[in-house]
Amino acid sequence: MVSIVRKAALLAAVSTSLLLAPHAVLAETIFGAMAKAYANNPDLNAARAGLRATDESVPIAKSGFRPQVAAFASGTLSTIDREKTLSEDLHQGQVGITVNQMVFDGFQTLNNVRAAESNVFATRESLRANEISILLSAATIYSNIARDQQLVSIRKQNIAFLQEQVNAAKARLDVGEGTRTDVSLAEASLANAQSQLIVAVAQLKQSEATYVQIVGDVPRGIKQASPASKALPRTLDQAVATGLRESPIILSAQYSVDSAGYQVKSAEGTMLPGVTLQGQVGRTTGNASQFDSNASSITARLEVPIYQGGAEYGQIRQAKERLGQQRILVDSARAAVQQTIVSAYAQLEAAIARISANKAQISAAKLALDGVIEERKVGQRTTLDVLDSQQDVLQAQELLAVAQRDAVVASYSLLAAAARLTVKDQGLQVAEYRAEEHYEVVKDKWFGLRTVDGR
Repeated sequence: MVSIVRKAALLAAVSTSLLLAPHAVLAETIFGAMAKAYANNPDLNAARAGLRATDESVPIAKSGFRPQVAAFASGTLSTIDREKTLSEDLHQGQVGITVNQMVFDGFQTLNNVRAAESNVFATRESLRANEISILLSAATIYSNIARDQQLVSIRKQNIAFLQEQVNAAKARLDVGEGTRTDVSLAEASLANAQSQLIVAVAQLKQSEATYVQIVGDVPRGIKQASPASKALPRTLDQAVATGLRESPIILSAQYSVDSAGYQVKSAEGTMLPGVTLQGQVGRTTGNASQFDSNASSITARLEVPIYQGGAEYGQIRQAKERLGQQRILVDSARAAVQQTIVSAYAQLEAAIARISANKAQISAAKLALDGVIEERKVGQRTTLDVLDSQQDVLQAQELLAVAQRDAVVASYSLLAAAARLTVKDQGLQVAEYRAEEHYEVVKDKWFGLRTVDGR
């Protein structure tokens, strides 16, 4: 049993040294993890594709301003039976082009275009919120892995210590200075420590799997990062003011209010008069006509809606209720952002305070453990006292690892809530996705089946 534990400890030490020293160039930083997640995360790429699809709603809405052109062709074949003569076949054909142009539709198309544009801007802000969320998830899982690695290391060291206690208890029993109870207590603590190590290793594997899902790469050489400092608000009031001003969640809700307002105006436009023009050019040929002919016409049509079954009134009321809903959602978004910022700020302060306290606790617990071990040598303490003191050291070390992780996550949560966890603000080494480039290409398109990327 002793040799097995020593071999495992040696293997762990060798693996750690190989990971950290010779291959330090492979170590991943928290900024590198966020950059990879920004470029590789499938959920984020799907959201970008969704925004590009939303961009197309603007040229679709603008189609109401443009003419509609259609070609037509028709043919007629008829047979006439005359008395005392043979039947006669008559055929006639028509070809032509029809052009329809909306002149006035109660400003429906204009408001539909403005609603579509506002919806694009709202979706763009939603994408920015999604990007911030993915970056925060990357920073969180990076810190989780660093914490889990520390817990595994701490528990391995604890096993090595407890194995020494088992050996020492057996040695004292052999020379008549100890009891079988001391050996059993040490062995029980060792077995419990081994089970706790299994739990820690399993948690580490789960975190590594989540890392691959979010970042798109396997974790290498991860070390616990320091709390965020770039673009971090200095005070709570500054953080709240920045978040309320720049949060994409709030901006998206505000653009949605604009879109809903234009939809109300569009619905009201269904009750206004409409004017359309239709132009037609055609040619008629066949023996049913005395001669071939060309014809052209222009028709102006004025339509004044009087009553449409009540649907128009219901649509207007519905649009107004949705506008009211969106306005309420803006207030909800502001409250949510403020609550998130205050919570993250409080968690950051608490985590930093816990780090200091845990470091002091570790120092005191180690001194106490050394003292208890010395006192046991002279018979003033028991094995149980040593095991209890070691448990205090273990708990303090694990609490420090958790507090360090919490401080990092809270700092990046504060950045995210204040809309400062972005590629630009954090200086991430990755190409920033510019949503406006696709929009500028497609917003005034008249023709074309291929997407911007050639599909």
